[in-house]
Amino acid sequence: MGEMSKMLMKIGNKIRNMPLELKLFFATLFLFGIGASMVDAVFNNFLNERFMLSGFQRAIIEFPRELPGFLTAFISAALFFLFSRRLAALTFIFQAVGIILIGFIPTNFGTIMIWLFIFSMGQHMFMPLNSSIAMELAKDNEMGKRLGQANGIKNLAMVLGTIIIFLGFKFLNFNFEITFIIAAFCFISCALILLKMKKGEKHDSREHLKIYPKYKLYYWLCILYGSRKQIFITFAPWVMVTVFHRNTQTIAMLLTIGAVIGVLYQPWLGKAIDKFGEKKILAAESILLIFVCAGYGLSKHYFNEETAFIIAAICYILDQMLMSVSMARTTYLKKISEDHSHIKPTLSMAITLDHIFSIIIAVAGGFIWDKLDYRWVFLAGALIAVINFISVMKIKIEK
Repeated sequence: MGEMSKMLMKIGNKIRNMPLELKLFFATLFLFGIGASMVDAVFNNFLNERFMLSGFQRAIIEFPRELPGFLTAFISAALFFLFSRRLAALTFIFQAVGIILIGFIPTNFGTIMIWLFIFSMGQHMFMPLNSSIAMELAKDNEMGKRLGQANGIKNLAMVLGTIIIFLGFKFLNFNFEITFIIAAFCFISCALILLKMKKGEKHDSREHLKIYPKYKLYYWLCILYGSRKQIFITFAPWVMVTVFHRNTQTIAMLLTIGAVIGVLYQPWLGKAIDKFGEKKILAAESILLIFVCAGYGLSKHYFNEETAFIIAAICYILDQMLMSVSMARTTYLKKISEDHSHIKPTLSMAITLDHIFSIIIAVAGGFIWDKLDYRWVFLAGALIAVINFISVMKIKIEK
């Protein structure tokens, strides 16, 4: 208990000594983590119970969910006149409105896609802002550390969010509507906090909607990331729900375990990027991802039901952790950028490019799932991991 008290006091002192802007930004990420994790924990069960979707229909749902990612660069260009933290506040208003519409307006398979588009628009618009604001608040030699801290804060919040879902559905008669109300409250709070922060940076409109040739490897790595990410977001939880028939509490428990690990792992990962470099970290991610995809796809084929589920659950947690390695791609861009004004537009364009392939992967994966078998979806993911490893070996960063 004494060691725990010392650790908590140390964390408390660090928080007190932080600049106000950083405290406000971390508070935003904390509330965002709670709301987003609650939605993630119940969303697949919500779709399965309300609409009884096939594998292909579940993949089609990803079109309105991922289309905003494709539009990110265009929307960011249209809203170039907004400063970064004001634009971030707007993204949370989209998320709050979208999740309330999903939960409370009578829906069918068609209308749910409209509400999902609104919610996802907010989430995807915040993605590049999340990284760019964190780097605005970091010293040049501590970008990985700052991104790691930001992700650690979100993981701590995910622990709380998923625990709320687990306890709420098990003991407090929670339903999907209550979950979405709490999430919306978190998103609105995020918007209010961001409005209290300084406006942040604004970028020249001429820098938007450009693809810079120098960053072509970064764009390609983001496309590969978008492809593998889609397999995790769409099909990994769908395996848990439809192949292993696990309920909301189980998905929440797995997210909680991953988030608890992430509280310590994320800051360590940020420091590891600063120490070992992006190339080694991204290469390690690719190798681990090959085994994760094989575990998802083949465990039930070679093991009994319970053992196969344990293997798939371990892969689910590892996959959740590996998603965080995206911060290495962000710091790689920062290091190779020719001008600071290129960073935010390039982050937005990369999200647009990776979502072109995300949408293709979602639809193709659903077709493969229905026509062949879910195993082939994850074997395709392993192939993407191999291509990613080969591509990562081409990284060169000038001192």
